[in-house]
Amino acid sequence: MADEIVLLSTWPSMFGMRVRVALAEKGLKYEYREEDLRNKSPLLLMMNPVHKKIPVLIHNGKPISESMIIVEYIDEVWNHKSPLLPTDPYQRAQARFWADYVDKKLYDIGKKIIWSTKGEEQETGKKELIECLKLLEGELGDNPYFGGENFGFVDVSLVTFSCWFHTYESYGNFSIETECPKLVAWTKRCLEKESVSSSLADPHKIHDFASGVRKRLGIE
Repeated sequence: MADEIVLLSTWPSMFGMRVRVALAEKGLKYEYREEDLRNKSPLLLMMNPVHKKIPVLIHNGKPISESMIIVEYIDEVWNHKSPLLPTDPYQRAQARFWADYVDKKLYDIGKKIIWSTKGEEQETGKKELIECLKLLEGELGDNPYFGGENFGFVDVSLVTFSCWFHTYESYGNFSIETECPKLVAWTKRCLEKESVSSSLADPHKIHDFASGVRKRLGIE
């Protein structure tokens, strides 16, 4: 019997995009259901009653929540191709560490730049984002991917933020490529992969989305 895979998410979500990239890497077919976070569906509330957040992967009726937990689940269940986590326990731990770092830092820093009405907070966010990305760039080093020669777990965790870079730059008035050229080169390398380019939202549509939210919130 074929696997029934359903993804609940919203199109601008970098967290939902992670799951889409992982599913594409594995060559899996799935049903995508767009959620309205201002009017959450009964299915989302039933499948993620604790956090009531997207993304949620429903595999044969069973829900898995939290994006990187979902990515790891996908990697373990469909381990026939494109492994995302290394086999070595130490390297696996390191990959989880850096994916966790991305989770704990980038989203909250980005919010300061996009949703703040205070110039000082925006400036702080910009400095923190540059520091964070420079640290990640140092971890990447001269490798093509964070997983070394192969696209992997950390790449999945970070690359989906890249479609928000244009919005960060626009509201923060800076250039990520100027600050972190190797990281931007890595982003372009990742986008050459069909699994990434087909899963990420258009950066200009993300900017339009953010602008719409800012207007609704009375920020602009």
